[in-house]
Amino acid sequence: MTLRDIARLRLTSQQISVQTARTPADVVASFGAMQAQDYASALWAIGLRLPTASEAEIELAVAGREIVRSWPMRGTLHFVAADDLRWMLALMTPRVIATSRRRWEELELSDAIFAKSRKVAEKLLGGGKIFARDDLLAGLEEQGISTAGGRAYHILWRLAQEQVLCFGPREGKQKTFVLLDEWIPKSRELSGEAALAELALRYFTSHGPATQADFVWWSGLKVSDAKAGLTAAGTRLASETVEGKIYWMARDLTPAGVSGGFLLPAFDEYLLGYADRGAVLEAKHSPKIVPGSNGVFLPMLVRDGLVAGTWKRSSGRKTVTIQATSFVRLAKAPFAEAVKRYGSFLGVAAKFEG
Repeated sequence: MTLRDIARLRLTSQQISVQTARTPADVVASFGAMQAQDYASALWAIGLRLPTASEAEIELAVAGREIVRSWPMRGTLHFVAADDLRWMLALMTPRVIATSRRRWEELELSDAIFAKSRKVAEKLLGGGKIFARDDLLAGLEEQGISTAGGRAYHILWRLAQEQVLCFGPREGKQKTFVLLDEWIPKSRELSGEAALAELALRYFTSHGPATQADFVWWSGLKVSDAKAGLTAAGTRLASETVEGKIYWMARDLTPAGVSGGFLLPAFDEYLLGYADRGAVLEAKHSPKIVPGSNGVFLPMLVRDGLVAGTWKRSSGRKTVTIQATSFVRLAKAPFAEAVKRYGSFLGVAAKFEG
């Protein structure tokens, strides 16, 4: 196996070149969690991994409580299957909470304030209510809880970590919040080694070939916990050593014949889900994907497993235009089907400029 093989195999494991899932929940559950700080990009991340899904269909899965958006790892927004959210929060967020305390002290956010915020949120949202973010913050302010100066984000984030809140369905362009216990009354229970093994299995089957270091970065777990999870799941995985590193993957993973190119959204797991991204992106091109190393990953053109450029869209009432900037000479033809598929996802005609 070579690094080029790894790139092609990831197209398969990530369900980009070969789609095996049939519903949005299937896709998200297979990954464990999918990066979702940019909402529109996250919808397409799920949609491109389904044969015919539309943006509206992914939104229906959110409204139907099949998938849910929260902060299950690294303090970052992800989509997860509704059945997985609680055990993932229980497994991964204690470490993130512990590392956030200094920032909370700077913002004068005490445990007492978080406890009061919880009571207010439970009262406001109780009975199945759905509140837009601004309305929920206004409710906190009315009870004497300041949300200024960055406090709003940390209060909502902490309540999500404590399994009080999660995001509800979008209302227009408004983010909403609901009570987790009312939105998802029941879900799977996992803890300890079983939870670590399940997370490792989900990661390596959806992201493989990948290394233990990649899993540590993606999950935010301590190295010892990540190693324990990999050890517990290892009998269900295959491994290969490439350039002195051990890569883990699903036992039945084989590369698919890839013809054509792909339009991947911003923050897609294909690039973001690894500590070492060198198998799919040349180091010299990295600043073009994350300008200024600011943590914002641009939408990507992928050809033959390699990130080969960026793209952006401009939308009209009935059309969407994909404007591409490539790192290398790329023909339009290989991307024709991907552009058509993206237009279909949005429910409009699409054209490609680049």
